[in-house]
Amino acid sequence: MLRRRVGSTALAAARYFSAESVAKPALKDGAVSRSAPNAGGGDTLGKRLLSLVYSKRSAVIAIRKWKEEGHKVQKYQLNRVVRELRKLKRYKHALEICEWMNIEDDIKLLSGDYAVHLDLIAKVRGLSSAEKYFEDLPDRLKGQPTCTALLHTYVQHKESSKAKALMDKMSECGFLKNPLPYNHLLSLYISNGQLEEVPGVILELKKNVSPDVFTYNLWLTACASQSDVETAEKVFLELKKAKIEPDWVTYSTLTGLYIKNSLLEKAAFTVKEMEKRVSRKVRGAYSSLITLHSNMGNKDEVRRIWKKMKSHFQKMNDAEYNSMISSLLKLKEFEEAETLYSEWESVSPTGDSRIPNLLLATYINKNRMETAENFFDRMVQRGIKPGYTTWELLTWGYLKQKQLDKILDCFKKAVGSVKKWDPDEKIIREVFRILEEQGHVEGAEQLLVSLRKAGHVNTEVYNLLLRTYAKAGKMPLIVSERMKKDKVPLDDETHNLIKLTSKMRVSEVSSCLS
Repeated sequence: MLRRRVGSTALAAARYFSAESVAKPALKDGAVSRSAPNAGGGDTLGKRLLSLVYSKRSAVIAIRKWKEEGHKVQKYQLNRVVRELRKLKRYKHALEICEWMNIEDDIKLLSGDYAVHLDLIAKVRGLSSAEKYFEDLPDRLKGQPTCTALLHTYVQHKESSKAKALMDKMSECGFLKNPLPYNHLLSLYISNGQLEEVPGVILELKKNVSPDVFTYNLWLTACASQSDVETAEKVFLELKKAKIEPDWVTYSTLTGLYIKNSLLEKAAFTVKEMEKRVSRKVRGAYSSLITLHSNMGNKDEVRRIWKKMKSHFQKMNDAEYNSMISSLLKLKEFEEAETLYSEWESVSPTGDSRIPNLLLATYINKNRMETAENFFDRMVQRGIKPGYTTWELLTWGYLKQKQLDKILDCFKKAVGSVKKWDPDEKIIREVFRILEEQGHVEGAEQLLVSLRKAGHVNTEVYNLLLRTYAKAGKMPLIVSERMKKDKVPLDDETHNLIKLTSKMRVSEVSSCLS
């Protein structure tokens, strides 16, 4: 049973789980921000903990060693390190520090600390572990901060029913005293496409608390998703009447909405207002500015913002290169995009395949397959590991040329490059279409094997296989038995195709491949 407990710790929890954190760019792994704990000279516990870049290294051992050397360990110091580690997305070490503090008798933890602990458990060990942690807490700690943290976890895992049930319980206990929980729920409904739920949440929020800028930004996002300019402008006027200062996200959302609806004069005004609110502290906003200007066709503005970024920051990160190269390609500045890619290649140590995939997709879309193949070879030689998207792009490229061996090889590597494949029915049907067109039963059987290994074999796949056999004028062996083994039901089309192919000459391909 949740207890009615609302205190000052709610504000601490709000800092940890505020929607504002979405707008703040994460620092690259291994980097230390200017505000990092003990960022100055000399050996400090903060520096030692932040230097543990590899996850196998233990934060607890580092803390114990610090104590053995006769140093004091203070809670505020560790909280700052945890906050910095979370910015860097190094959740394992942050969790280890929280767990160490939890067992230390001389460290007094507040509800906000338990909220952070719960959030980290969810990130490192999953939802069920976070739920168990919450259930095992004493009733006095199941207050607003920990409930909000659990709600945040449900939002992250897109658990709408659990989130709604928890909100109802929090309402019963009087925990909905600020807009943060409502903002979490709004975020969930928007990401799930449940836009019809948004007005009801806004109405309920207004009965209990006043919306904040994050509430209005989420509301505007919902309007933008529905291309509802009229409502969005009413929301913006309400925000101004409430004397809430719009931030860069507010104007970015409005600009995107205006561009989508071809209201370029309004977009030109809001993007200028957005830039007034962009600073080094919100670095991610610059990439948004570049994208918006490219969508408006403003080549000079795109280049100006990029130049401005380079004057502000010593080194561009992958996300920024991604944004700029994408924008240049959109503006059909291909040579400039290729030059910028070479720059990224020379300075970035990450080997993130998403950057070269931008150019690879462009070459394939422009039917420059030889250039795409040479570029792919360059990627591999530079040590960039091809990801799923890389192999999928090549599959589509070879589909255009109907090069079956290369199609099947790239498709096999695509589905094998991910732990769990999210099936793309369009590409499956297209590969089978080419196979059927050529009556290539060997390739169809190879494709079936790849799909089976990926855990995606169904009635449609078998029907596509049978159509290929029918086109080739061949009879597949033991199809019914194989479908039974794969626990795939037969439908009318399956029965008709089996009947049709049973009158054809026997093929030996199926028995050896499947």
